[in-house]
Amino acid sequence: MAAPTSPIAEPHETKGAAILVAAAAAVGGFLFGYDTAVINGTVDALRNTFHLGSVALGFVVSAALLGCAVGAWFAGPLADRLGRVRVMLIAAGLFIASSIGSGLAFSPVDLTFWRIIGGLGVGAASVIAPAYIAEVSPAHIRGRLGSLQQLAIVSGIFVALLVDYLLADVAGGAMEAVPWGGAAWRWMFASAAIPAVIYGVLALQIPESPRYLVRRGRLAEARDVIKRLIGGDVEKRITDIKQTVAGATEKVHLSVLKGPRLGLQPIVWVGILLSVFQQFVGINVIFYYSSALWASVGFSESDALLITVITSITNIVTTLIAIALVDKVGRKPLLLVGAAGMVLTLGAMAWCFSTATQTIGANGETLTTLSPAIGKVALVAANLYVVAFGMSWGPVVWVLLGEMFNNKIRATALAVAAAAQWIANWLISTTFPALSNIGLTFAYGLYALFALLAFLFVWKAVRETKGRELEAM
Repeated sequence: MAAPTSPIAEPHETKGAAILVAAAAAVGGFLFGYDTAVINGTVDALRNTFHLGSVALGFVVSAALLGCAVGAWFAGPLADRLGRVRVMLIAAGLFIASSIGSGLAFSPVDLTFWRIIGGLGVGAASVIAPAYIAEVSPAHIRGRLGSLQQLAIVSGIFVALLVDYLLADVAGGAMEAVPWGGAAWRWMFASAAIPAVIYGVLALQIPESPRYLVRRGRLAEARDVIKRLIGGDVEKRITDIKQTVAGATEKVHLSVLKGPRLGLQPIVWVGILLSVFQQFVGINVIFYYSSALWASVGFSESDALLITVITSITNIVTTLIAIALVDKVGRKPLLLVGAAGMVLTLGAMAWCFSTATQTIGANGETLTTLSPAIGKVALVAANLYVVAFGMSWGPVVWVLLGEMFNNKIRATALAVAAAAQWIANWLISTTFPALSNIGLTFAYGLYALFALLAFLFVWKAVRETKGRELEAM
């Protein structure tokens, strides 16, 4: 029996619908950014409330990242078994539980537990959003739609930092009580429940991925989604997807990633190393510790939080630049320019802190002091570093991870790459307090070295994917 024919949808008929659906899926990225950045305004309050040393503080701050790695690891196989949308709903539920539990925490142990629970949701969202967006996007705008994930992440970071700033301002400090009761830092955590609910509601409104539907034999539903969101010759797309998922089973095993390069397919290693380098350049140090960092070099708590908010606005603006360029210039050129920019700006920050003087505070902590002129140079260099990252490695890595793998292994390979990214994030975030005790020059110099290695890696190993259909990967 012949398959029913479907009219060829024009690009302009599908573009609007694809943008709306991709934007809804990208709200998971907003939660990703919000949950991982909200800790920024609470760092000093947590240190003083629970009497934490630098090592314990680093672990509490970065504990969510361990959950992220686990959530990312299992999200791919779960998405292939349950569907992309159901995993989004699970992530939303984990976010809600974590935000409320963290706000009510009575010790660093249970706070760490609830942060790990939230991390499971963040990790799952970090895998599902780029995979889903790539699978429902027309090829000619896939880069821009994939960049919505990073735009949502940096928007989440901005809103989280803004909420931190406003709550601390209303209370007179993160440790102080807000007028309606409870310490400001507790409300910082609890505020994440609101976008988590919104994410769950939006996830109920969007269709399942056509690649998943074809894999499960739900061809009529797949045709409808392709017609509405992707367009082109629907039957040809169905046939191409069938061919690329042929032989795949519902139960996905990590064995599908096996290959000749140290046990994995070369493309999987490219994804893993892109993820690791994205974190090893130290970007999340800016968003996890910047308030405490700027306070330590002479800014007031309020001014330090405000500087961090301004930095997050810079990140949003530069992500918009990436969205405008990624489908025109391509993925690889943006990564190369961004890596070069990070080498220069991180090197400048390392130099600035080499001029600092250090003293021991009343509580035994190390205090760093920059001259007013050098402090301004460091502030400019930090924001230019965010510009270099935001226009390149921030969005483009997520775009590539969503599109560079073939249909058989996409969700599983993306899960492994994202898990590697979260482990790398955890390593950087956990070690920064100790590295900063050695010296900020050493810390930022190390991140500059990784930025240089990232440049060389992209130059040698990353292939351009601009304009290619997923079935051609």
